[in-house]
Amino acid sequence: MSLPPGFLDELRTRLSLGQVVGRKVMWDARKSNQGKGDLWAPCPFHHEKTASFHVDDRKGYYYCFGCHAKGDAISFVRETENVGFMEAVEILAGEAGMPMPERDPRAQEKADKRTQLADVMEMAVQHFRLQLKTGVAGPARDYLERRGLDPAAQDRWEIGFAPDAWQGLWDTLKGKEVEDDLILDAGLAKPSQKGGKPYDTFRGRIMFPIRDARGRCIAFGGRAMDPNDNAKYLNSPETELFDKGRSLYNHGPARTAAGKGQPLIVAEGYMDVIALAEHGFGASVAPLGTAVTENQLAMLWRIADEPIIALDGDKAGLRAAMRLIDLALPMLEAGKSLRFALMPEGQDPDDLLKAQGAGALQKLLDGAIPMVQLLWQRETEGKTFDSPERKAALDKVLRDKIKLIQDPSIRQHYGQAVKDMRWQLFRPQRSGGGQKRNWQKGRGWQAPPVPMPSTKTSALAAGDAQVTDHLRESVILAALICTPEVAEEFETGLESLACDDRDHAVLRDLILRHGHAGSDVLQEKIFSALGPEALDNLLSSRHVAIVPCIRTPGDADMARMTVAEELAKLSAVKGLNAEIADAVQDLEGVADEGVTWRLSQAAQAAAQASRSGKEDDSEYETGDNGARISRSERDAFAALMDQISFSKRGN
Repeated sequence: MSLPPGFLDELRTRLSLGQVVGRKVMWDARKSNQGKGDLWAPCPFHHEKTASFHVDDRKGYYYCFGCHAKGDAISFVRETENVGFMEAVEILAGEAGMPMPERDPRAQEKADKRTQLADVMEMAVQHFRLQLKTGVAGPARDYLERRGLDPAAQDRWEIGFAPDAWQGLWDTLKGKEVEDDLILDAGLAKPSQKGGKPYDTFRGRIMFPIRDARGRCIAFGGRAMDPNDNAKYLNSPETELFDKGRSLYNHGPARTAAGKGQPLIVAEGYMDVIALAEHGFGASVAPLGTAVTENQLAMLWRIADEPIIALDGDKAGLRAAMRLIDLALPMLEAGKSLRFALMPEGQDPDDLLKAQGAGALQKLLDGAIPMVQLLWQRETEGKTFDSPERKAALDKVLRDKIKLIQDPSIRQHYGQAVKDMRWQLFRPQRSGGGQKRNWQKGRGWQAPPVPMPSTKTSALAAGDAQVTDHLRESVILAALICTPEVAEEFETGLESLACDDRDHAVLRDLILRHGHAGSDVLQEKIFSALGPEALDNLLSSRHVAIVPCIRTPGDADMARMTVAEELAKLSAVKGLNAEIADAVQDLEGVADEGVTWRLSQAAQAAAQASRSGKEDDSEYETGDNGARISRSERDAFAALMDQISFSKRGN
């Protein structure tokens, strides 16, 4: 319907926006100047303690500096009353004493039909309430009292009863001269397939009226008394009044309670909502027999910024929570999210309240987890990530989910939160006191063996290998600090660094957590954790300063090549150490040629990984397998062979 020119301008002129908004808010007397039409209040669209919602009564506009809601009187009524444009105009026109212009006949007819249907639904509410007080409803009353609803609570929630009769409601409404079409179109009866009288939709059920945000009864939910009934709960069919994907049980009262500061709780069913409200949690709603829809989620966010999803603690409840995550991710906005309070296994909110009271439920609500944490839990719980492939699969599924988020800022924060949780899951484990663990098969931790006389002067015994590892770690860390944009490519390698040096361990962890943020942020984190001297000492060390990618920070290709090469060398040395550890174990028996061969192959592999084109060829010899061995490594290996020979003589 189109309105005549000037109608909306006249409506806005007659109305005081301050009066319209004033019905929903309490003005802040300290900030407001009512004489000038300058009004301030806590925002009715999001929960806050300070007055950031501003109304310019002279211009007829409002704006919230917190959630950025803005508009005029019509938009305010639309948002707070959850109505369409024309309905908002009708409400305001009635307040302003302005008659609505003549409508298109069809539109008028449709509006009249909705009004008639709403009247029929109210008749049904009264009929069902009366039936609950009859003798045939005795089992229903007993059931409600067992669920903790005394007669006063039953009246507050307008609970009724539909006897197990085919035409009980039909005959009552026909006795009030209600037309057949209205009863059928309201979803209260169904036509007979055998040519007889229509029959009642609800039979043998406890009845819960479902009202819209304006308080009109638009549908019913019925709970079967027969435990063998195929449908434990049955909702009205969709009608001109009722769209279940756009409706919430207890919508109006919950919105009022949330506006007074109560947390908005989303439960699964009618009885959960009633139990919550009866225990003081008035801002409670439920979807109507289906998973939460996009429209319902938008409605929830109009009531509160962070609704708490309180689902049953069973597999179905968890599945519903997980589906809701996928629905919500593309719809997230700054300040608009969800939190999840998962009930104990096998319990719903009603069960918990009966067993432990409101305090236990409040504790669960206070500990509700953010959506990103439940997303992480869904993708990691019960899974093992003991291979690069499994870790990569986890990274991929999380990246795909985060890509669904439309808001770039939220997407970035989700990425950081996931990175932090990933770091916690995969961070390297170090033994106490910074000492590397020394494990022997079947024995747990053992003290390092005392070196034999023949090994005390070897390069390995002197600690040269540890010094070399430390130097290579220094190069890796320095390269990634100077060019942190490549750090993400080497997360697995970084996580495997032992870093017995405390400063190295701190640097490694900071790169893993903040490398993606860029060089400036990373260096700031390093200064905060270790002071500027630590970074200066690292970068000015002779063996680090001469590395090309350190001299030219920001060269991604050069940094990538350097880090990959140094990680490969460390990995090869680690393989040699593992073989040595196994050989030491085997030396408890009689060492054989297999031990000797394994050690020689491992040493030659380590030497091959340590090759560098710029090193002096005179310092190397060629092993039996073609790999070059440095003289220091040859000497260390010879010393180890001495140890084996000594051990064989001793045995």
